[in-house]
Amino acid sequence: MAGWFTEDTAEEEFRLLGTRCSGCRSVHFPREDGHCRNPGCPGGELEEVPLSKRGTVWSCTDGRYRPPPPYVSDPGVPWVPYTLVAVELAAERMVVLGQAAPGVGVDDLPVGSVVEVVPGVLDEDAAADTVHTTWRWRPVPVAEALS
Repeated sequence: MAGWFTEDTAEEEFRLLGTRCSGCRSVHFPREDGHCRNPGCPGGELEEVPLSKRGTVWSCTDGRYRPPPPYVSDPGVPWVPYTLVAVELAAERMVVLGQAAPGVGVDDLPVGSVVEVVPGVLDEDAAADTVHTTWRWRPVPVAEALS
């Protein structure tokens, strides 16, 4: 997922990366390298922009089963349920999907609660010494979200 988020940064600086159109100011994620996807756009240049670090839970659900092909997974490894979160980024006027941080479940993510984006591990290949990274959403403590 190269180019979808900042890499080699501290967790506090980690951000998803989108593009903003200079013509209509629409923000796109994932990034758009060709042209603006807004059908009403008069035309403009696309520039890379970091997206908001925090957003509010719009919806969430849990994945308790192994998806069917073409999803790739090792059937010899037990399936680990995960939580999928839809997060509204108000400044960008969009909803971004992503998994919740490890240990965070549906009960930890009431609709309207504040979450922040953090780096996460998608997959590790020990034989190739490779770690594939992604983003995750984690709850922000209520006291911190209010400040």
